[in-house]
Amino acid sequence: MKILDWYILKKFFVTFFFSLIAMTVLVVIVDLSEKTDDFAKTGLSAREIITQYYFGFIPHIDAMLFPLFLFISVIFFTSKMANRSEVIAILSAGVSFKRFLLPYFMAGLFFSGFLWWVNQYILPTANEKWSTFNSRYIDFNYGGYVNTASISNKFFKLDSFAYAGIRYYDTASRSGNTFQVNRFDSTALIYSLSAQGFSWDTAQKNWHLRQVRIRTIDGLRQTLVDSTEMNMKFNFLPEDLKTDAYMKDRMTTPQLTRFIAMEKMRGGEDINSLILEKQNRNAIPVSVLILTIIGATIASHKIRGGSGFHLAIGVVICVIYILVSRFSSVFAMKAQFNPILAAWLPNIFFAFVAYFFYKKAAK
Repeated sequence: MKILDWYILKKFFVTFFFSLIAMTVLVVIVDLSEKTDDFAKTGLSAREIITQYYFGFIPHIDAMLFPLFLFISVIFFTSKMANRSEVIAILSAGVSFKRFLLPYFMAGLFFSGFLWWVNQYILPTANEKWSTFNSRYIDFNYGGYVNTASISNKFFKLDSFAYAGIRYYDTASRSGNTFQVNRFDSTALIYSLSAQGFSWDTAQKNWHLRQVRIRTIDGLRQTLVDSTEMNMKFNFLPEDLKTDAYMKDRMTTPQLTRFIAMEKMRGGEDINSLILEKQNRNAIPVSVLILTIIGATIASHKIRGGSGFHLAIGVVICVIYILVSRFSSVFAMKAQFNPILAAWLPNIFFAFVAYFFYKKAAK
């Protein structure tokens, strides 16, 4: 590490954190102005709103806009360096353009790794706060989504040969009625379990069934077993039955991976959005590194118009990035477009853009 590297890294970090704080304050002010009436209807104190909503909302919005904040920061301080002829002086001293980009690459790699870690394990905890507040107060006021308190007539696969059905289940009490499991071999029904009531046993970590009848079929013979109550383990938990629009945001990546595997086995209809969420947690951090290189190569040239022109170019690139990302996401969820490709398509496109600007700047 040379003095020049530390100089660029210092400017990188200081400019980014200043931009992050300034933009966060701006976003919070705009959000507060839009939701003032909703906050008033909750009857909560200012402290409760801050702790229950904004302690979750701020990490959520910062993580969402993290690549764009960083991209604008890189363009801003690099453009300032170019306008003061610092970049020209560095390159004239014999430093190659590739070597000049090394501190940018290192900083971009650091922020990319940091955002990846946050997305996998930290952000879901923050999402738990703002999503719970949203579903309880904000969405309810607009007559939109209300957190599901119960489900009815739910059918799903337990494994390749077994199917379960639930007539009614209350997610708050973790209990329901009319539960049934049917297991088949390649040609016919071989096992059937029905229970008039069922509930989650927190102590035993399994399901407590009431008024149970088990029917086992072996060719022309069948065996009936009736029981007043029994405990049984199945490969689904109460959390798996509690589905809502914010559920995937609240899960850590290991939890999301497990849930995706279960939904694939059950033939879930919302599987694409779950896969897209998981892939975005990996793809968005990579975009941080790509946008860092694009920002450095664009702003390193001293041109007429200065920082204003560089920032204008940056805004245009940001808009294109958002459009590509949104279009690919919509196609993945609505038109059966491959969700993995949808998550990585913006990075693939902008990797070529980064290479183009790099080759042009290196000349």
